[in-house]
Amino acid sequence: RGSRRRCAGAHRCESRGEEKEMKRLLALALLALCGAAAAVAQNRGVAGRFDYYVLSLSWSPSYCADAGDRDPVQCGRDRRFAFVVHGLWPQYERGWPSDCASTQARYVPPNLRQSMLDIMPSPRLVDHEWETHGKCSGLTPQDYFGLTRRVRQKVAVPAQFSALDRTLMTTGADVERAFIAANPGLKANMLAVQCDGNRLKEVRVCVTKTGAFRACGADVRDRCGPERVAMARIADQPARLLQRRQAR
Repeated sequence: RGSRRRCAGAHRCESRGEEKEMKRLLALALLALCGAAAAVAQNRGVAGRFDYYVLSLSWSPSYCADAGDRDPVQCGRDRRFAFVVHGLWPQYERGWPSDCASTQARYVPPNLRQSMLDIMPSPRLVDHEWETHGKCSGLTPQDYFGLTRRVRQKVAVPAQFSALDRTLMTTGADVERAFIAANPGLKANMLAVQCDGNRLKEVRVCVTKTGAFRACGADVRDRCGPERVAMARIADQPARLLQRRQAR
């Protein structure tokens, strides 16, 4: 009698069982959807799942004008850097992953970190780039930084920017044209020039997962206006500027 009260007939029991299962599956789907939304909101992603890379080249004198004594490794006396590697960043066609969970090494091995300082002249930068971007590549630290070096070697820096002995006033468009002229196969939709106020900040070049030039996604765009901006001479690192002021 009790069974009949709970369920009048086998067919109705079966229907109620299916209804409960559908509700359970719907709840699981909603949980998964909420988890995915939270990951997107935090700009996180899954290691190895992305569309292409951005090689970001930073004009070191502009960085050092802000960093000053806070970064003596890159900006100290006799540190004559021009364009340096800011990072090799995994990108989506729209947006980018960061701080991905990874099964790879948590830290950059000391000898690998040291080996990168000729193109990424700050140990803290090497560590930060691995933690924030490198783990999203799905590669080991050795493979990720090996690819970073190969892509950097592929991108030719225009000769006129390699040894500036005076401050150059230029435009973002002129810098872009110079990089295109120096790199066969590189087109205007494959790079973006970034400015910060009245200074040149970075040049960003888009490449495939194997390092070939390719078109940039929606989020990689020029950030320079038509006005001229400064590329400070390479010798003008903060320590030298301070010495000049004290000598006056």
